Amino acid sequence: MFHIVLFNPEIPQNTGNVGRMCAIAKCRLHLIHPLGFTITDAHLKRAGMDYWKSLDIVHHENWEAFEHFSGGPRRLWLLTTKASKSLWDAKFEDEDGLVFGNEGHGAPEWLHKLVGREREIKIPQFNETLRSLNLATSAGIATYEALRQIHHPIYEKHN
Repeated sequence: MFHIVLFNPEIPQNTGNVGRMCAIAKCRLHLIHPLGFTITDAHLKRAGMDYWKSLDIVHHENWEAFEHFSGGPRRLWLLTTKASKSLWDAKFEDEDGLVFGNEGHGAPEWLHKLVGREREIKIPQFNETLRSLNLATSAGIATYEALRQIHHPIYEKHN
């Protein structure tokens, strides 16, 4: 199983879209509280629609609760625009987790240090004058790159 971790997400539509993607991709979604919305928010439900019933979701009161959860990822990768390493250079494994900071502030510095610079990655941007991709878009791109590596042995033959 692959894990998607949203640290203090603020926008319900993004979380709903990420949840929908996780349900389809059979990934576990971890929501690290506090959230910037209530889980019953209409925008969240509309974005996730009927997929929310099929979602493997775990709520964590805070990061410490996430760290002590026995069903979490073995390794973490932090998606950040501050990384020097590309998503395409990462070698993902089953039971890994992708961590995404919140929409307004990204990930706090202590989380960067905890994950380690060697597992900070970014999605390549071809227009460096723009800030970054939307959270839900970034989660989709990174998740499917990881799943491509994990579930397609042909990838290994070319590397």
